[in-house]
Amino acid sequence: MTKKNIGPALPAIQNDLGYSNLQLGLLGSSLYFTYAFGKFLNGIIADKADAKKFMTFALLMSALANILFGLGPYFIKPEWQAAGQPVLLLFMALCWGINGWFQSMGFPGIAKALAFWFSNTERGTKWALWSTSHQFGTMLGALLAGFVIVKFGWRAAFIIPGVINLLMCIFTYAKMQDKPQTKGLPEVEEYREGTVPTPEEEDEEAKLSYFDILKKYIFFNKTMWILALAYVFVYICRYGTEDWIIKFLVERGDDMGEATSKFGSLAFFGILGAISAGFFSDKLFKGHRTPVNLIFLAGIAVSVFVIMHNHFSGILGDIIDVACLAGMGFFVAGPQMLVGGICAVESGSKKVASAATGFCGLSGYIGAIVSGGGTGFFIDQFGWNGAFIFWIASAIACMLILLPLLKKGV
Repeated sequence: MTKKNIGPALPAIQNDLGYSNLQLGLLGSSLYFTYAFGKFLNGIIADKADAKKFMTFALLMSALANILFGLGPYFIKPEWQAAGQPVLLLFMALCWGINGWFQSMGFPGIAKALAFWFSNTERGTKWALWSTSHQFGTMLGALLAGFVIVKFGWRAAFIIPGVINLLMCIFTYAKMQDKPQTKGLPEVEEYREGTVPTPEEEDEEAKLSYFDILKKYIFFNKTMWILALAYVFVYICRYGTEDWIIKFLVERGDDMGEATSKFGSLAFFGILGAISAGFFSDKLFKGHRTPVNLIFLAGIAVSVFVIMHNHFSGILGDIIDVACLAGMGFFVAGPQMLVGGICAVESGSKKVASAATGFCGLSGYIGAIVSGGGTGFFIDQFGWNGAFIFWIASAIACMLILLPLLKKGV
C-alpha cells in the first residue's frame, strides 16, 4: 500500500506539477534504484537479524517516507519549480528513494521466515498463498489511492497509506516471530517430515562461514545467475504494467474511477495467478518451476498484445480491457513469485535464503529501473505502442533466458 500507490497518482502529479512522462518515470525509478541494492544488502542482514524487529522497523520508515512525500508540496514553494530549480522533484525523488530502501527489507525478511517455518513439501503452496499479498496490496492500494485522489487530491494517496502503515507496525511487532529455533522448537523438516540433516551435511555446513556459503550458493552458482538475469525482464513486465496502465487508460479516455476499477482486475487475478503457479509447479510439474514460468510469460505477451490492439469502444472495449488486465495480473504473478522467490531459495541453501532472494531482487529492480525510465522514454518517443512492444519483447527475452533451466529440472 505504500509502494504501489504512486501509479494512480501519476496523472494527477503530472497535471499538478507539469512533469513529463520521462520525469515521472525517473521519479518512480528512484524507488527501484534504492530497492535494487537494498534488497540484496538487506537480504544479507536479514539472514542474521530478528525477523520481527527487522520487519517492524521497515514498515515504520516506509510509512514516514510516504507521509513526507505527500507533505512535500505543502512546504516547498511552487515558484522554485518555475524558476528552473527542480527542488520539489528532487525532494520527492529522495523521499521515494528512501521508501524504496526500507521497502527492500520486506521481502528478504519474510523469505527467511518462509524458509524456516515451512518445509520443502509445503513451501511452494504456502509461498504462493503469501505471495498473494503483493496482488492484494496492489489492488487495495490502487483502489484506496484512486478514491482519495478524487476526494482529497493526490497527496492524500501517500499520507493516508502512511498512517495505515504506522498501525501495521504495532500488529507486526505483536504477532510476527523470527524462526522456530528462537522459540525453542525443532527444525521444521524434523517436525513435519521427521528428517534431520545428516552428520556429513552438518559437518560441511559447520566448516563453512556465512560468506563461504554465500559464495558457494549465490556468487558461484550458475543457476542463480540465470534466475537473476531472467528476473530483470520479469520486472520490466511487472512494473511496466502495474505503474503505467492506469495512465494509459486515463489518456485513452477513461476517468480515474473507471481506470482504477479496471486496474482492480489486474491485482485480483494476480492473486489467482500466484496461487495457480504454486499449485501447478508443485502438483502438475512435481516441483519443476520453469515450465510454469514459460507458460505464464507467454501469457503476459499475449495479454499486452491484445490490449495494444483493442480499438473497440463501449462495453465491448471495456470487457476486452478488463480481460487483458486480468491476464497481465494473472500471468505476471507466476514468474514474479517463482523466478526470484521459490526458485532462488531452492537453488541455494536455507542459510542464505534471504540473500538469495535479495540477489535476484537486486536484478529484478534493475529491471524495474529500466522499466520506469524506459517506458516513459518509449511513450514520449513512439506513443503507447512503443511501451507495449517494450513489454512484449521483455517477456520473450525472459523466456529465452529460462529455457536452459528446463534441462536442469529447476
